Amino acid sequence: MNEASFKVRAYGYGELAQLYFPNISKKSATWQLRRWIVSDNNLCLSLSNIGYKKGLRLLKPSQVQLIIDTFGEP
Repeated sequence: MNEASFKVRAYGYGELAQLYFPNISKKSATWQLRRWIVSDNNLCLSLSNIGYKKGLRLLKPSQVQLIIDTFGEP
């Protein structure tokens, strides 16, 4: 495995958002990731089943895995 590969671990919500959107502000990246998540009903349901709620600041590795399974690695 390449050292630069994405690592599934706990991420701050803004931290993960900035990996997906590195060229915009953290606040804008956070809003954009939120828009992506809420636009996918299956992802929203799967995330809520493992404890995700709007406003959550720390994503568990299992939640990060669902996000990258849906959108790909950042």
